[in-house]
Amino acid sequence: MKCIPCVLMRGGSSKGLFFLAQDLPVAKDERDRLLLAAMGSPDLRQIDGMGGGDSQSSKVVIVQASARDDADVEHLFAQVSVARNFVDYLPNSGNMLAAVAPFAIEQGIIPASSPESCVRVLNLNSGKIVEVTLSTPQGKVNHEGDCRLDGVPGSFAPLRLHFLDPAGTRTGVLLPTGKARDIISGVEVTCIDCAIPLAIVAAESLGKSGHESKEELDADRELSGRLKDIRLQAARLMGLEATESVALPKIALVASPRHSGSIAARYFSPNWCHATFAISGALGLAAACHVTNSVAEACVELDMNHYDRIIIEHPSGSMQCHVDVTDHSPGNMPLVTSGSVVTTARPLLSGVVVVPERHANPDTDLTLSPAN
Repeated sequence: MKCIPCVLMRGGSSKGLFFLAQDLPVAKDERDRLLLAAMGSPDLRQIDGMGGGDSQSSKVVIVQASARDDADVEHLFAQVSVARNFVDYLPNSGNMLAAVAPFAIEQGIIPASSPESCVRVLNLNSGKIVEVTLSTPQGKVNHEGDCRLDGVPGSFAPLRLHFLDPAGTRTGVLLPTGKARDIISGVEVTCIDCAIPLAIVAAESLGKSGHESKEELDADRELSGRLKDIRLQAARLMGLEATESVALPKIALVASPRHSGSIAARYFSPNWCHATFAISGALGLAAACHVTNSVAEACVELDMNHYDRIIIEHPSGSMQCHVDVTDHSPGNMPLVTSGSVVTTARPLLSGVVVVPERHANPDTDLTLSPAN
C-alpha cells in the first residue's frame, strides 16, 4: 500500500482531497489511476475510497507555489467521476478554490500576514487568477466566525473570492456563439463563458417552474435526457469538446424569483441537480443577467440600488455574488471586469490516504444513478 499525505477540506458546499503537487506522480495516467483509487472510483458508493458518492464530494485539488510574478500559489482541480473510470480537468470549481489559500498557508507554501491575508491564486484549469482574502490573525488561519452559507451547517470565518477578468475561461470570449440567445434542441439557450462555460435555459421552456427540489429534478429522467442533448449541442456551438465524458458546459435552469432574490436557478453538473449552486456557475449566471436579451435577463429582478449584486435562489436557500460590469447599454456587449463571492472553507481531516500499490483501473464504467 502507498500512503500519500493529504487534507480533506470543505470549500463552500463541496469537499475533496487536497494534495501537494510534489507528493503525486508527474505522469498524468499514473496520477489519474492513483486519484481514482484514492476516491474509490468507479463505484456508486465509493466505499473503498474517500469519495462521498456524488460529484460534490468526489473532488481533488493539487496545490503548489507559483513561479509567476502575478500569483502566489497555483492549483489544478480534478473532478473524479463517481461511476466512470475518468478524471476531468476541464472544469474548475469555485467552491474548492475557496480552500486553496488556507491550505497553502497551513502547509507552509506561502506566508500569512496579520490580521488578514490576500492570496493570489492561479487556477491552472482556466488560467485565471482569483484573489482570496481570509482572516489570519497573528499569521495563522482563523476558521471560526459567524458567516453562514445556505446548505452548509454551522458558521465559519468568511473568505472573499475576487475573480479577476473572469470572462472567457475556455473559449476566450464572454459569448462564445456571438449571440445572446441560440435555439438548441427546440428551446432558447444563452451560452456564456464567465468563470465557467454555462448554458442557461428558462425552466418553463422545459416544462418546469425553476423552483423544484433537487430530488424532484433528479427523478425526472426525461428532463435529464433533454439536458444532456442541450449540453452536447451547446458544447459544439461554443467550440468545446462535445462528448458525454466531458461535463462542459454546465447547465442552469432559470426562473423569476419568489423569495426576494434576484433570480431562481437550478444548476446541473452534469446529469444531477446541485444541492446549492456552484460558485463559478453563479458568476456566469450573474454575468448573463447583465447581457441584453439573454435568457437570464428575462427572468432577473435587478436591485438598481445594488446593480452589481445578484442573489440566486437555489434548492437549499440562496447565495449572493457581485459582478463588475461596464458598458451595459442596449445592443452592446457588457465587459465583465471582475466578480466576487463570500464563502467559507475549513479542513476536515489531515493525514494520509492509503491506496494499493497497483491502483485499480477497471475497464468498464458503472450504471449512473442519482448518486453520481
